[in-house]
Parts: sequence; structure tokens; C-alpha cells
Amino acid sequence: MKGKILVLSSFTCLFSSALFAQQDKLITHFMYDKMSLNPAATGINEGFCATSIYRNQWDKVNGAPNSAVLNLEGNINDLLPAIGGGVGISFYHDAIGFTRQNNLLLNYSYQYQVDNVGVFAAGIGLGFQNLGMNPDWVPPTNSPDASLPVGWSATAFDLNGGVYFKSYSGWYAGLSSTHLSAPRLDGATSPTFPINYDQARHYYGMGGYTFNNIGNGQIETNALVRTDFVKVSADINARYMWDYKIYGGLSYRFSDAVSFMGGADVLKLMDKINGNSTGDHFIVGYAYDLTLNKLSNISQGSHEILMKYCYYLPPVPIEKSKHVRWL
Repeated sequence: MKGKILVLSSFTCLFSSALFAQQDKLITHFMYDKMSLNPAATGINEGFCATSIYRNQWDKVNGAPNSAVLNLEGNINDLLPAIGGGVGISFYHDAIGFTRQNNLLLNYSYQYQVDNVGVFAAGIGLGFQNLGMNPDWVPPTNSPDASLPVGWSATAFDLNGGVYFKSYSGWYAGLSSTHLSAPRLDGATSPTFPINYDQARHYYGMGGYTFNNIGNGQIETNALVRTDFVKVSADINARYMWDYKIYGGLSYRFSDAVSFMGGADVLKLMDKINGNSTGDHFIVGYAYDLTLNKLSNISQGSHEILMKYCYYLPPVPIEKSKHVRWL
């Protein structure tokens, strides 16, 4: 019952004016979702990868966010050297209460090799944002309430941009912004007032460092700061990758949650068992967020499932020929 009151109260505040906005998604596995936050990170690693993340936030809270992310990206420096860089498609779906949001962006990252230091990249993401709602109100009387918003849907152009640097010594850093175009989605008109959606620009700073040769593996550290200049949120994460195949770690989101995560590279484990070396990766992971904010009394935490597959093109064979005159 408390959850229902919470959600209804949230929507009362949400529709108290003609304009409203919401924060971008929160993903605990943000280190696997860099492209949707910073298009410069598109294809920064070699190979072609598909990443899927599903998040059930604040379990058992009625109307709480449910999010799904699908990223497809690849490095085309060897495949199309005339263009080079990285290309990708990022899709994001979010369901909160009565609202449904979909974002689709095409990303390109221009990459420049900085001597023997690392790779600097600048990226752009072009696409659209769709937002709609289909409310099913339950008024306290049998008489319809004309002041309640009605169902609607709208689509607008969306734009992301950023820069990213990946060093050869194990650290990375990036700055980016999503919704640079600050799209306004014109909604439906209720009997009393119009409903519009102003998407706020969001700004991100990310970074991390990998400590190699720690025991029989490595320690990866990651940090992400996000803000729309109204709210600020930050995540810090540390994971231990045992034998570069199995990982476990902790994350902390300031004033919100502490997270426990674990996973494995299934293909690498199979290679170790079978004595093979495919070179590809298939990572499966899970994260549980223990809620620390005021929702902790009614929320059973947040659940997140990760799957990522990476395929690496075989090296281009070197062709040699001999001629009788050149023997």
C-alpha cells in the first residue's frame, strides 16, 4: 500500500505543471554501458560487441523503473581504414509508472593514436527520443476527473557528444553530455492543460584504472559522475577479475545504494576447460543494489542482469608471391 501511495504522490507532483523532466537511467554495470553515455567510447576496444543490460529498480515498489539497454558497437579501423574509428547503435527502453521512454542513437567515434601513450577519441550520437504514457486512473468516485492527464506519445531529435581517452598503461577518462539538443516533446492536451516534456541536458564524467598482476588476476576500478545541474549522482566501483575470467566486486552510489556484483566470461572458462583459445568473450553478470535511501523501508533492492558478447576478426593474412626473375 505504501508503494502505491508513493507512486501516486509522485505522479501528482509530476503533472502539477505543464512541463516536466526526469533523470537519465541509472545502471550499476555502467562500465559496460559507456557508449550510451559517451559516444566517443564507441568501438574504443578492438572487436565487435553486443551488450544487453536489464534492470529492475526498487523491487516490489509499484510503478518503479524497469530499464533495458542494448548496445551494438565495433571498431572498424582494420575493416574500413578509410573511415576508421568506431560505429555503434544504442537502444534504451525505460518504463516508469504509466510512462514509456525509448531512445535510439547511431554513434560514431573518431579515434586518434597518441604516439605510444594511448587513444584519444571524439564522438557524436544522433537519433531520437520517444516518450509516451497510457494512464489508467482509478478516481475515488465513479465520475471521471477531467483534470487528469490523458494518454499521449511524442518523438523528437536527440543528440549526444563527448571525448574519451584510453591509455595503454591501464587508465581511461571521458567527458560527455547527453540530450545536447534539449528536445521538447509536445504531448496531448487534457481538458485543463497541455502536457509537454522538456528533456534536460545531462553531463557525465567517467574514469578508471586497472591494476594488473594482482594475485592471479587484476583489480579494475571505475567511477562515474552524472548531473543535470539540479541533482548530482556518483558511482564508484572496484572489481577483482580472477584469472581474467571470473569477477566479483562492490559499488557505491552516494546516498542511494551499495551494490554487489559478480559474473564470468563463459567462453574463457570453457576455453580453459577444453584447452582451446577462441579469442572471443561472452560475459554474464548480475548485480544487486541494496537501497540506502528512504525507499529502503518498502524496496527489496534492485536487480540487474548483464550479457555481453564480443567477436574479434581474425588477423589479415600476409600474402607473399615469388617470381622466377626475383628468386
